Amino acid sequence: MFDSYMDILIIVVVALIIFGGTKKIPEMARNLGKATGEFKKGQREIEDELKNGTSSTNNVNKDQINYMKIAEDLNIDIKDKTIDQIIGEINTKLGKEPAKETVAAEMKQN
Repeated sequence: MFDSYMDILIIVVVALIIFGGTKKIPEMARNLGKATGEFKKGQREIEDELKNGTSSTNNVNKDQINYMKIAEDLNIDIKDKTIDQIIGEINTKLGKEPAKETVAAEMKQN
């Protein structure tokens, strides 16, 4: 029906002139500009939030990878183990006392 955005724009302008009159067009254009600016501002805020959320997730994944590398260096089997179990075994191998949370998690699993 409409081949391009230009056709739609022409129809909208004609409708505004007929129903709104020429005096209302600048006011409507200002309101449209403000609405577009607010939309873009909200879009930028959402993109920033997503980037910040993604970067914190990447840090967690990097920490897990680091623990897995340490476990492999210490010849600890990491297959089918949670990160908490791996950390507990690293601490045990290094002679450190495991964290209370790790002990509690292991007790739950057994």
